[in-house]
Amino acid sequence: MTLTRGSFSYSNGEEYHGEWKEGKTDLLTQLSILHHWLNLHAEQKCSYNARQLYACLRHGLGQLTFSDGTCYTGQFENGLFNGCGVLVFPDGSRYEGEFVQGKFQGAGVFTRFEGMRFEGEFKSGCVDGYGVLTFSDRGPGGGGSHEGLFETNQLVRRENSQGAVQRAQAAAAKARALAM
Repeated sequence: MTLTRGSFSYSNGEEYHGEWKEGKTDLLTQLSILHHWLNLHAEQKCSYNARQLYACLRHGLGQLTFSDGTCYTGQFENGLFNGCGVLVFPDGSRYEGEFVQGKFQGAGVFTRFEGMRFEGEFKSGCVDGYGVLTFSDRGPGGGGSHEGLFETNQLVRRENSQGAVQRAQAAAAKARALAM
């Protein structure tokens, strides 16, 4: 597989700068674009959107900026966030860590704009596994922390989670290094 660097601006305001996969994916994408064009002109309707058509090209290290200001910098696989990366939201909240098929998955650190912070394990985009949830003095909860096993964003059992926190901090550091 050959990777090429480049940029693309989408019609909806999104921008991608980074690596693109060449080879069979390009042919498949060209066929998809042709199919889209034929559908658009034959039936006057669109069966694909720009994100579906061009997402399969993003592969490797890159940066995707959404029209709302959300920005992802990190690894892509077949168009999705996959591997390590940093996702920054317009309000200042951010996730640094591991992604699988476009979702928070594995070890990472999520920090909300008001200072609440979770360091630990994620599954399918949710806090799920061991970790520490810390509230800032200025945010909800008024300070303090909860450590233990979380399932679907809820603390289910208090216990030591230092191993998971260390993995999360290491994953976040790796993601930040990629984003530089």
